[in-house]
Amino acid sequence: MEKRVTFRGLTLPLLLVLPQILISGVFFFYPAGQAIWQSLFIPDPFGLSSQYVGLGNFEFLLSDEYYRASFITTAVFSILVTLVCMLPALLLALLADRLIKGAGTYRTLLIWPYAVAPAVAGVLWLFMFNTRVGVISWYLGQLGYDWNHVLNDKEAMGLVVVASAWGRISYNFLFFFAALQAVPKSVVEAAAIDGARFWQRTFSIVLPLISPTMFFLLVVNVVYSFFETFGVIHTITSGGPQQATTILVYKVFADGFIGQDLGSSAAQSVILLFVVGALTVIQFKFVEKRVHY
Repeated sequence: MEKRVTFRGLTLPLLLVLPQILISGVFFFYPAGQAIWQSLFIPDPFGLSSQYVGLGNFEFLLSDEYYRASFITTAVFSILVTLVCMLPALLLALLADRLIKGAGTYRTLLIWPYAVAPAVAGVLWLFMFNTRVGVISWYLGQLGYDWNHVLNDKEAMGLVVVASAWGRISYNFLFFFAALQAVPKSVVEAAAIDGARFWQRTFSIVLPLISPTMFFLLVVNVVYSFFETFGVIHTITSGGPQQATTILVYKVFADGFIGQDLGSSAAQSVILLFVVGALTVIQFKFVEKRVHY
């Protein structure tokens, strides 16, 4: 018999959800409303007055080739970060699930990078690949490869992708490992008795059973690549070279705080909000169909 909690009236339920409503209103709905309102104006250089332009900021952005290029940059960056975050984490979780001796130490070492903030991770990778004093760039020079992410756009993109995904691998590892621990061992053992090898069991049994976790991590990592990688890009490349690593969220910052074009920056934030929302809806509508609950 299923037991359900019932309330007499709406007073108590509203009081219980009131803190969350206040937090969402102050930190999400109010800033979002302000961004939409400011996107309709162009402020003067001193911020003393604003001119109403309607959708003029949006029309200018969609006709700007640099802004359109940032869409392609963001798409490439988000795909690479998501893949680099999830694939190594899944492999490490599979290995940790099979490990018997030293499993606790192995899992603890894998979790540590998640404690490093994105901006700090960016500084660490910047020091290692610094063109003058970087350890890794020095070794690459000894091997005959001239590393210079300051001038080479592909090297800059590769560096920010790796630096952004490095700490996130630990986050994905935790979820993958927990999902693997929940897979019934009897099912895997039965497949092994029938002659299925490790990779056959993994692709035919294990991955379909942990597909809800994989779908959750896919959504979370896409959102992470769009927003939370700002600190890494700002510390390593500042969007360069030649805006090769300027993703949408960094262009919002560059135009708003460096270029002092608050109207364009607000319009970009509104577009970014709709882009991420559309991607999330697409993922839930099409990708979730392949998830087995």
